[in-house]
Amino acid sequence: MNLAVVKLRVNMILATIGILLLGFALALAVADYAFDATFGLGLIISILIFLFFFDIIQWLFGPYLINWAYRTVEVSPNDPVYGWLYNLVAEVARYNGFKEVPKVYIADVPFPNAFAYGSPIAGKRIAFTLPILKLLNKEELKAVAGHEIGHLKHRDVELLMAVGLIPSLIYYLGWWLFWGGLFSGGGNGRNNGGLIFLVGIAMMAVSFVFQLFVLFLNRMREAYADVNSALTVPGGKENLQLALAKLTLSMDPEALDKFKKRNTTNQLTSMLFFTNGIEEVPAWNARELVEIWKNSKVPWYADILMDHPHPAKRIQLLEKINK
Repeated sequence: MNLAVVKLRVNMILATIGILLLGFALALAVADYAFDATFGLGLIISILIFLFFFDIIQWLFGPYLINWAYRTVEVSPNDPVYGWLYNLVAEVARYNGFKEVPKVYIADVPFPNAFAYGSPIAGKRIAFTLPILKLLNKEELKAVAGHEIGHLKHRDVELLMAVGLIPSLIYYLGWWLFWGGLFSGGGNGRNNGGLIFLVGIAMMAVSFVFQLFVLFLNRMREAYADVNSALTVPGGKENLQLALAKLTLSMDPEALDKFKKRNTTNQLTSMLFFTNGIEEVPAWNARELVEIWKNSKVPWYADILMDHPHPAKRIQLLEKINK
């Protein structure tokens, strides 16, 4: 197996375990300090149960809300206009060992995007917006589908939902301590209310730090979905690179000139297949941008607030993948 893939998998496992254990241990220690071990553990479990059921409801019914928000229309294999898109996804699904083809939707929104979503009651789904179908050719769309099916295959929604409980737990524990210290005089009497009040504020601030950890994990999951496309779709590596370049250039036609000047830290990219506008992108411009990305030096902090890696990092990781 490719060393870059092994390293990515190990880092994802360690990051996941680290966030879960460190976050829970911190919450338990603070709750014990402010109250006592029994009450503190009960408070943490109560918060987790509340967050868990809230997330479960959101997860189960979220796909229907997404369909409503994006004005999606399901595509069947017999659709006279977009049946080819269903067949394209079905082909990529077979490459990935799926026995059942995810439901395919077209979203009537004005930006080029593709995304995977679903739940046990809604099933697995992939949506493409109309602009992305105009922007990319079929081979590039297959590579994009390979990325999105990678998310379904790796159960990224479920994993990130579970890990995302940790910053929420820390925030709500801080919120509890904030108001408890402000009005109750402080927990079980071992600490004064002012100190508990400050601990609550600190915990709410720490929840932001843990959210950065979750973003870090999310960026690795996105990179892993890129790897899935490269490993399962014929020509996936090259076509995904071109797709990413076209999407970046459709958002910012001047991106090529910016990267030529090495202003990489000023080049912002939103979600992988989510951009703010659409422009016709010449294929040679996309290829030139890919070549620039291959040799770009990206500061570690360039994507720290992003849920997707900097595009140059993604291109460079894909370059390390050999089928």
